[in-house]
Amino acid sequence: MTSPTPGFRHLVRLSDDTGLYEHARHAVVRREHGYCTDDVSRGLVVVSREERPSYRLIRLAETYLSFLTHAQGSSGAFRNRLGFDRRWIDEPGLGDWWGRAMWGLGTAAARSAAPWVREEALVAFVAGAEQRSSDARAMAFAGLGAAEVLRADPDSSVAAALLTDAAQAVGTPTEDPDWPWPEPRLTYANAALAEVLIVAGELSGDKQLLDSGLRSLAWLCDVQTRDDRFSVVAVSGWRRGEPRARFDQQPIEVAALADACAAAALATGDLLWQDGIRRAADWFQGANDADTLMWDPSTGGGYDGLTEHGPNLNQGAESTIALISTMQRHEELS
Repeated sequence: MTSPTPGFRHLVRLSDDTGLYEHARHAVVRREHGYCTDDVSRGLVVVSREERPSYRLIRLAETYLSFLTHAQGSSGAFRNRLGFDRRWIDEPGLGDWWGRAMWGLGTAAARSAAPWVREEALVAFVAGAEQRSSDARAMAFAGLGAAEVLRADPDSSVAAALLTDAAQAVGTPTEDPDWPWPEPRLTYANAALAEVLIVAGELSGDKQLLDSGLRSLAWLCDVQTRDDRFSVVAVSGWRRGEPRARFDQQPIEVAALADACAAAALATGDLLWQDGIRRAADWFQGANDADTLMWDPSTGGGYDGLTEHGPNLNQGAESTIALISTMQRHEELS
């Protein structure tokens, strides 16, 4: 399927000189909800991926990096929530937001077009890499940032150690062909778990680890495909043997699949993984369970979820970044 691409228009709309607002009512920013490290980190990932960013995108990268360095405590952990009054409402911690901050910083350190952004992002990444989270997803996100650093600097022992620990935290999938997954329940951003196993296996030369990640990703793609379209696990999650809800599907699930399939294609050279990227892009363009466009062409914003009545028309940061990220992966195919 083809359609105009969203670009970064709505991401710019959601951003100011402090950071990136979390929520919107349709396309209008909801300032009362403030900012969060989770979304700023996601934003830093997608703007850092651009090979030839405009001045405006470089300014976004600078803003997002400044936010993250302000959020980081002396231990390397991160605060997550900043109110519109510019006051933190939590203490530094090691939840998902730490992992995503490490992902954003690692991507910026490896890929940003601005040299000083690369340098400062690496300083913050190294400080954050002193920590480890007890949460598998937080570790998976951090591992993806470590993989970015390791691709740019194969001699980085800090990144290599974090990536190894991330893969160990995720664990290996079960041998059960009906549920070859390291967790008993699918929740959110599931493909990130498979992706970190894939990149850890590839970059360390561990074929068994790589094969485990590929096997779990292939299964995940299969159970989330219906009629040659992605039909991703709903926000309520899914445990083996339980009924599976069809809605509300979240854009972050689709974006995670696109990222993981891109990692699998890179690691193996197998172009069949590109089918997953195409399905992810097509999901946003209307090839989904509601046959509806999942972004607003007039604003460039991604809709917040796919419900049984159609899209949730709010266009928050997470869904908009998921849209941008997926389209970046799709554009890499051409």
